[in-house]
Amino acid sequence: MTTADRLSALLQKHPVWDGHNDLPWELREQSSYDLDAVDIAQRLTTTHTDLPRLREGGVGAQFWSVYVPSKLVGGAAVTATLEQIDCVHRMVRKYPDTLQLALTAADVEQAWAGGRIASLMGAEGGHSIDESLAVLRMLYALGVRYMTLTHNDNVSWADSGTDVEVLGGLSPFGEDVVREMNRLGMLVDLSHTSAGTMRHALRVTSAPVIFSHSSARAVCDVPRNVPDDVLTDLTTNGGVCMVTFVPQFVSPAVAEWRATGAEAAAAQGIKSTDIGAFEPFMGEWRARNPQPRSTLSDVVAHVEHVREVAGVDHVGLGGDYDGTPTLPEGLEDVTGYPRLLAALADNGWSDADLGKLASGNVLRVLRDAESVSARAAH
Repeated sequence: MTTADRLSALLQKHPVWDGHNDLPWELREQSSYDLDAVDIAQRLTTTHTDLPRLREGGVGAQFWSVYVPSKLVGGAAVTATLEQIDCVHRMVRKYPDTLQLALTAADVEQAWAGGRIASLMGAEGGHSIDESLAVLRMLYALGVRYMTLTHNDNVSWADSGTDVEVLGGLSPFGEDVVREMNRLGMLVDLSHTSAGTMRHALRVTSAPVIFSHSSARAVCDVPRNVPDDVLTDLTTNGGVCMVTFVPQFVSPAVAEWRATGAEAAAAQGIKSTDIGAFEPFMGEWRARNPQPRSTLSDVVAHVEHVREVAGVDHVGLGGDYDGTPTLPEGLEDVTGYPRLLAALADNGWSDADLGKLASGNVLRVLRDAESVSARAAH
């Protein structure tokens, strides 16, 4: 059997479940959520994602990020988050033959049985709840199944990995947020958080956590990646680190290049965490200072490291497609997953282990979180 045939059979049984895709925000930016103007049923050239390419990439489940920038605060953040959620619901209704809304692990398996792509939602940043557990509960009621505790900036109750440390982790209210997420069955996502917040949340949570789109800090030393001690703690927590493909998080050379660009931006008063201002600056800076190459092999190194430190039961994939301007060679769009799995197969990964990476681990984590929630209800 060729590797291609082997992977085709594997992906029929274990479709890819990706942890983070920013297509909803891209639809907002490109067409103000006009789903006719940007028809994802067609192969597109303006996005990393569309339905034909998801099929080609073997994707069977997607956490659609309902991201809003952390510069939005208060009611503006809540409103924009609701608009993002509305976009995902409308997208699922528009393409019912391909997409199916999923609220539970059983829903994901039902979508697979029907040949559809399970569509889940993740809120990216605790600013989306405006310091209200009631808003958190309503996001869950609308279908949100994970929340990233912070984005690029601190919230009052949790430190971000790319902001100045204030709390050293979580405030008492931040602990309440984690406990309420456990009670609801909403996954606690620790991507973007500081290492202190990661460790604090792991002490508080009674359910497995996820990193929806983070890689290994030992391989690429940036704050967005996960330190080895936290990866080790995932083993006992039961959680999963979904390795991201973002070049500056997987390639040390690109990370160094971006840091130099961030210094140049800072000299002009632009913060690297302000995506709306920083990315246009970097687009111009990139034209004068070419970005180093990053490749699929950089991502392989992170997947292998997470497996080595946390174990094969605690690694997944979270590409961050449509959330980054560039991607590694070989992973340029959502068709890239089979190439990544093929590289790991060539490294000796068994079908069972590839199945865990593709979707088995995150399926288990969501099911475990549902069990914790069910026990809390009694």
